[in-house]
Amino acid sequence: MRISDIASYVDQVVELHGWVYNRTDKGKLQFIQVRDGSGVVQCVAFKKELDEASFEIASHLSQESSIVLTGSVRADSRAPGVPGGFEIGIQSIRLEQQAAEYPITPKEHGVEFLMDHRHLWLRSSRQWAILRIRATIERALRDFMDDQGYLLVDTPILTPSAGENTTDLFEIDFHGERAFLTQTGQLYNEANMMAFGKVYSFGPTFRAEKSKTRRHLQEFWMMEPEAAYLSLEALMDLEEQMMVSVIERVLHRHAPELAIIERDVSKLQAIQMPFARISYDEAIERLQAAHAATDDPERKAMLQITWGEDFGSPHETIIAEMFDRPVFVYHYPTAIKAFYMQPVEGRPEVCRSVDLLAPEGYGEIAGGSERIYDLALLEERITTMALPREAYSWYLDLRRFGSVPHAGFGIGLERTVAWVCGLPHVRETIPYARLLNRNYP
Repeated sequence: MRISDIASYVDQVVELHGWVYNRTDKGKLQFIQVRDGSGVVQCVAFKKELDEASFEIASHLSQESSIVLTGSVRADSRAPGVPGGFEIGIQSIRLEQQAAEYPITPKEHGVEFLMDHRHLWLRSSRQWAILRIRATIERALRDFMDDQGYLLVDTPILTPSAGENTTDLFEIDFHGERAFLTQTGQLYNEANMMAFGKVYSFGPTFRAEKSKTRRHLQEFWMMEPEAAYLSLEALMDLEEQMMVSVIERVLHRHAPELAIIERDVSKLQAIQMPFARISYDEAIERLQAAHAATDDPERKAMLQITWGEDFGSPHETIIAEMFDRPVFVYHYPTAIKAFYMQPVEGRPEVCRSVDLLAPEGYGEIAGGSERIYDLALLEERITTMALPREAYSWYLDLRRFGSVPHAGFGIGLERTVAWVCGLPHVRETIPYARLLNRNYP
């Protein structure tokens, strides 16, 4: 039996394989919380109902000892667990391994200690809940794109060229040639799109920027859809529908996990269509107006910005505070965006780009654009940005053979999980975080 299915086994004798999450010694009664990966259930060992050897085992179980037990499932509204309201009266118990003294205890541990023991920290209820929600978000994103007719096509992790900022690359020696860990699958998605019409990739990406903020990882997962004949406005429609679909699934499936992490679900229930859409120009005006209106020196410094500058985390947070749900900011300056973004007609200093900012201070979770589909213009951009033309020869071919208007976006899984779960840092959103100062365990 899996604990998650326990409601189907009331008044039946079951066999449970798991680990001891906690034990409370009441003399002739031992209350043992057992986890099996799908949930946690209270199991009760009553001395008079067990043989001496079994009760002796139950009385000395250490945290994380592995066991196999049989017992009768009964409903009890007072019983703790996930799901709660059930307990197992133990009839027999077998010890697989008596665990050594567990290094993670209920006492307060520092973040660095917990990250050093991440391989064990994953077993805690909070981390268990977060990563279960992560799995659902990942599946919900895939299901949404599949239902929209997009085909999953994998893209390379090793690439010969930059997808975005050339200073953010991890360089490797590829048999004597320079190669890089991918920043994005998008360029290859454009080639895949030309074959299949609507595609998406979902995989690990890497950024070498030396950032220690709560939003940045060196290795993270990203879903990147790309579609032919997709406009920026239709792309925003797609993202909006996708996010509402994801939130609905998390709320439907993960009430116990959201309770464990103490997430204010009213914030998620407010995520409904439509999302606000403001231009970069309007966002700058809003920030400058807020700057003029405040007398707080610290807030004034955070709000300082002039047209043409990219938003920092404080700017994104302040813009998002103006809305109760995610907000799109579109038409950023061309100079601060990637080389492949289509300029706005009649206004080349601005491009057909968009970022989706999450509320509650979580900032950008998705970014996308219409792509340049004119060969001459793309060649001009590559020259202007001093990119190695030979590395992009194949990418230019896409504009020589059947080029069409197209668009796509990338959504960062870890930032999305951080927002949905209400976490203060992305390090808890991925099983093994790779940070500027951390590559262990």
